[in-house]
Amino acid sequence: MKSLTKAEEQIMQILWELNEGVVKDVVERFDEPRPAYTTVATVLKVLEKKGFVGSKKVGNVNLFVPEISKKEYTGFQFTSLLKNYFDGSFPKMATFFAKQNNLSIDELEEIMKITEEEIKKEKEEKPWKRY
Repeated sequence: MKSLTKAEEQIMQILWELNEGVVKDVVERFDEPRPAYTTVATVLKVLEKKGFVGSKKVGNVNLFVPEISKKEYTGFQFTSLLKNYFDGSFPKMATFFAKQNNLSIDELEEIMKITEEEIKKEKEEKPWKRY
């Protein structure tokens, strides 16, 4: 999977929120000043070529649908960040963010609690998956 450009990511964020949409739907979700319709259409076509979105003709317009989930892309980006900036070490990354954000012990414990709950929930949803 490739990383998205800033423009591509903005459009994907909107498309993930919408679940599907035509160019007009995406343009309307931008704050003013909105990008041109043709710009959004071009970026959506690039995203389609990259495999991030699919499209189908509905009447005389293309309906775009994400082919990659936000969770999949987040995982890819997170893994890239971890590998490229923290030598693949989650503890190094966690320490960096804890220092940068001046997190308290209580906040760190809350992060651990949430992480444990998420792992437990995922194991219950997918008991066949090994961790």
